[in-house]
Amino acid sequence: MFFAYWMVLVAALLPYIAVSYAKAGGSDNRAPRLHADTLTGPRRRAEWAHRNHFESFPAFAAAIIIAGITGVPHGTMNLLAGAFVAARILYTLAYIGDRPTLRSVLFIAGTLCIVGLFVAAGLA
Repeated sequence: MFFAYWMVLVAALLPYIAVSYAKAGGSDNRAPRLHADTLTGPRRRAEWAHRNHFESFPAFAAAIIIAGITGVPHGTMNLLAGAFVAARILYTLAYIGDRPTLRSVLFIAGTLCIVGLFVAAGLA
């Protein structure tokens, strides 16, 4: 398995890493969604990052699969997949750290990586 495929696994795990931080202060497993609504500050923002990771993952996974099927060079896929995951990790840190402008820039960077994968697939 090459690097880009490993990045799909990392991206799939990012929501759980973010929510682990959100729940680190304690959690009610009988009603986890209700408990999430009571979080404040950085833990609440970690919960929001967790949700956003689930929203961005399907497009990233689809882009990697389609790029692989269409024969996009592995170097291109690796670069864009690595950049996506790096942007998403930094996005999470910016979200937790209450840096909204930086968070938005990183969100856009990650989205552009996905677009780049689809464009590369279209041109392959």
